[in-house]
Amino acid sequence: MRAIRALGAALLMLGLSAAPAAADTPTASPSGDSSAPTQAGTSFRTATEIEQGQRATANGSTGDYLYWSFPADAGQRPTVHATVKLPEQHTTQTWQVDVYDGLRRRQACQWGAQTRTVGAEAASVDLTCVLRTVRAWSEPWANDPLPGTYYIRLTVVSLSNADLGLPVDAAVQVDSKDIGGAAAVDGSLAEPLVPGIAVTAKKDDDDRGAVLSDIEPDGGWASGWWSDRWVWTGIGAILAALAGIGGYALTRGSGRPSHVPPGV
Repeated sequence: MRAIRALGAALLMLGLSAAPAAADTPTASPSGDSSAPTQAGTSFRTATEIEQGQRATANGSTGDYLYWSFPADAGQRPTVHATVKLPEQHTTQTWQVDVYDGLRRRQACQWGAQTRTVGAEAASVDLTCVLRTVRAWSEPWANDPLPGTYYIRLTVVSLSNADLGLPVDAAVQVDSKDIGGAAAVDGSLAEPLVPGIAVTAKKDDDDRGAVLSDIEPDGGWASGWWSDRWVWTGIGAILAALAGIGGYALTRGSGRPSHVPPGV
């Protein structure tokens, strides 16, 4: 019985330690970050790199394509927020934010106002795109989001000729929730989908050659090797051991066959 109580206590401690890992924890957003970018790119190749949690700003004109890029790792569910401050005098406009992965495949939004139309009285427009959870591995034919660089494209998709070229102020921010073991898969990419990483010559461990993107998640790329699913697998193994010990204790009996007479 002491062994059973000890195993039960160990199980309780393991479950308590796993609980925070399983929670959906938003990425912290730094405040007053002087290093946040203040301009946007005009294409995929010139996209401005931002970290998750940074609020990047840019000045532009209606009709421009504004591009940013950010890293997303396995198990994360990124949410892209975009705000456009419109000029004082304007007509009805429709703005849209799109997100593309490292292979420049457009990623669908699970929910959020990805496209929004505002009238002449609106001072700004807010857009949101909640992506699907990034997977550590996927079939080659699938369009699942994978670890690597993601691109944000912000632009107006409908406006009158009179509004073309009017100045606007844009701001974007990306936050993520860690989904944990619920999104874990058996497999991982050899390398994240970062532009240029597949064409570099790897000379040694310290020199990977030129990579077109320098951004990566805090702590590096996890590549899906760890998730809280390992913790719950361990809990399941302990429960199975407890069940086996309890079953043996209940069924072992006195150790003597019931048909053997006493004294034999």
